[in-house]
Order: sequence, then C-alpha cells, then structure tokens
Amino acid sequence: MVPPDSDESLEPGEARSVELERQLAASHARTAELEAIVVKQAAQIEVLLEQLRRNSSNSHLPPSSDGPGTAGSTAGKKKSKSKRKRGGQKGRRGAHRQLLPVEQVDHVADIFPDACCGCGSPLPATPDIDPRRYQQVDLARSGRHVTEWRRHEVVCRCGASTLAAYDADVIPSSPFGPRLTAVVVMLTGAYHLSRRRASQLLRELFQIDVSVGSVSNIEARASAAMAAAADEAQREVEAAAVKHTDATTWLQAGVTRSLWTLASSMATVYTIFTDGCRETIRPMFGARVGILVSDRASVFGFWAMESRQICWAHLLRKLVSFSERDGPAGAIGRELLDCAGLVFEYWHGFKDGQLTRDELAVWMRPVQHQLEAVLERAVAANEARLSGSCADILAHRAALWTFVEHEGVEPTNNHAERELRAFVLWRKRSFGSTSERGLRFAERVMTVVHTARKQGKDVLDFLVQCCTAHARGTTPPPLLGLATAR
Repeated sequence: MVPPDSDESLEPGEARSVELERQLAASHARTAELEAIVVKQAAQIEVLLEQLRRNSSNSHLPPSSDGPGTAGSTAGKKKSKSKRKRGGQKGRRGAHRQLLPVEQVDHVADIFPDACCGCGSPLPATPDIDPRRYQQVDLARSGRHVTEWRRHEVVCRCGASTLAAYDADVIPSSPFGPRLTAVVVMLTGAYHLSRRRASQLLRELFQIDVSVGSVSNIEARASAAMAAAADEAQREVEAAAVKHTDATTWLQAGVTRSLWTLASSMATVYTIFTDGCRETIRPMFGARVGILVSDRASVFGFWAMESRQICWAHLLRKLVSFSERDGPAGAIGRELLDCAGLVFEYWHGFKDGQLTRDELAVWMRPVQHQLEAVLERAVAANEARLSGSCADILAHRAALWTFVEHEGVEPTNNHAERELRAFVLWRKRSFGSTSERGLRFAERVMTVVHTARKQGKDVLDFLVQCCTAHARGTTPPPLLGLATAR
C-alpha cells in the first residue's frame, strides 16, 4: 500500500510541482551558502586591504616603513611651492666661519711687505700687532692640524704704512685642506653619511667645526677635482672588450631620474639621466666597442646582437615563473628550466677547471638546440603570458651563447648588479640629490671610488692628490695604472 504522503500517490502534475519546489529549496540553500562565502571573503579582503593601507600615520609602524606614495609618506606628497628662492633670504644675518684662537694654531706663516708703497725703501720684517689672518684646517695622521697665514702691515720711516700683498698662490682660497676635503668626500660620497652626520662626526672625533653648508661647498670643489678622473674611467669602459650595464632609479628634488652603470674589470662609471630612453642613454656607451652584457630590455637595440650577452640570471627567474604555472605553460616552463640548469652546471664546471673552453662548447651545443626547440614549440602553442616572452627570448638567440666562445664574458650580469647595489643603498638612505651639481657629485665620487678600488689604489690618498692638484692648478693624478703607495 502506498503511503498517503508518497509522490506515487500524487498526480503527475502535482509530483512535478513537488519536485520543482525541492529544486527551488535546494537552490535557495545553495544561494545562501554562496552568499555566506562571499560575505566571508569580503571580510577577508577588507582585512587584507586594511593591512595594505597601514602606514606610520594610522598604525604602530615606523615612518621608515612607508613606501613612496603611501599615505604616511612625505615622498609622494605634493607640497605647495614657496615663492621664495632657495638659499639664504634677503635681510638675513650671514653666517661666517670664525677664526680659531691663536693658541689652537699649529703652524704660522708670516707674510711681510718687501718695500714701502710710499718711498720704495726696503722694509724690515716687523710683526704687526693686528695682522690680517687666514686659516686652513686639515687632517694630519695625528689629528687636526691648523695653519695660519698672517699678512703684516709695516710702517716705514717715511710714515707710510704698507700691507703685505695677498698672494693666492700662498694663501689657499678654501679654509679646509685637501685631506680634510677628501675625508668629507669619503664620508658623504663613499660611505653615504648625511651631511649633518658627517659634520657631527668631524666635530666629535677631531674637534673640527664644518657646517652643513660647508660640507656642500666641499662636495662642489671635490666634484670639480674629480672630473678628470671620472672622464678617464669613462674612456676606459668605452674601450673595454667586455662591459656590463644595468640601471635603477635616483631622485632629484623628488623627481625620478634614471641611474645607469657601465662597468668593466678595470673601471666602473655611473651616469644619471633625466630618463632611460634609448637616445638619452646612448652617448654613455660611446662607439659601441666590445661585448655588452645586459638584460633583454629593448633600450639596448642600438648594440649589435652578435656583440651582446643576455643575462642568464634574468632568464632563469623568468623560466622559474613559467614552471610554477599549471597546464601546458607549466610543463613547457619546466622543460626550459631543465635546460637552464644544464647551462649553469656546465658553466660552473668550466669555471672550476673541469671543462676546457672547447669541451664547454661541445657540451653546450645540444643544450642550445634543445632550449631553442622548446622555445619555438612554446611560441607555436600560443599560450597567454608565455608565447610572447618565448618569442622575445628567441629574438635574442644570437646573444644567448656569447659566453661560450668569448674569453672574459660571463653568462650573468651580476657584475653590474653588484656595482649598482651601493647606489641603491644610498638611495634608500637619502632623498637623492637636489640639484644638477649634486647629481654630478654623486656620479663622479662613485665612479672614482669604485674604479680606484678596482685599481688597488688607496682611495683616500688618491682623493687627496686630486684635491691638492685642483687647488694648485696642476695636472691631476691618473686614475688608471699602478696603485698608489699606502
């Protein structure tokens, strides 16, 4: 007997209606379940967005954690421009460097007039009770050293007073000596202390007072003193048989600039451009002599592909990203990654002396054929975010294997990346430069310091030589060549 509530006891129309009601109830339950999931995910997204929005102005995070453009960062904020010009304002009380007391002077050079300006008679070397005094502070091995020049005024028997003439060849124009100047340059330009910190360090370690403005002036004079050495390094890298290049960003008064390095085994050059466009950076590379190691950026299109080496470290990271995908793209990525693994394995075997140059070429040949075959298959697969990248790699095939045949060519661009790292750290600790003069100082000091270290020179002594030659108007020392004596 059929139960009264069974579907079999219902008419066909009623049974269909009951089934539809069941499906509708199940649909409503599924909709409610999905709505609950959406609500839960929306709450999770809100939590993540809140975490992303956190900065020093709305959380316990320090200001140093604020990235450029964040709400708590001042780097991305536009300040209202002041109508006042930069620097000291009209009517302000000027700041002047005070002379040290006589008892703190280590060496005195007296300057007397030779003849009377009135009658022309020879004058005795009679000290003046109030001579014109000029001082220069420098650093000796023992610490601070102060030299004072005194221009004496002598009274003749005829009654005329004669003041010793000012001789620019005897009395230096700067109150800071060449070694102190070089030390300041090392502090701000090589070890990247702020000008205020450098000033504080000099005062606390050597009892030398150098204002922040004076530090800036010292940098300007040192920049001019290093110009010839920086040009020498530029000529060296232009003529080098193998050179590496890479780029990052720099700031000038809050505006992003393009910072480039061009490095060989003998020298490193840094140049800051308004942008990284091809025609903008092209003069840095000179006559395009030798082999250029770089990434696959299109900006290097002016260099012959046969004279380039593409960085395999960049390629390796790209292939790893392919291999982590699902489906056909991931499978192709893993094949390419296996080929790249063999490239590095054979290269390290060559570097360790296990393979000769000829053996390296023989072992690499099948790897080259296999890699390029997989790349061609990837292009034909027409996979999104895979085929286009593989086509670009194939377009650089002539620059993938230069390191196999040419001595001194590395398969990676690690050399340029290491040279650029110091500048990157400087950028992270500072606001960049505020003027063209500041840009030139940053370029030159980093170029000279890094090249001098490659040359095995004592960097401080070389900077002292540059500053001394510039102050005297003599020929600057060569940057390239034998190391200077320590």
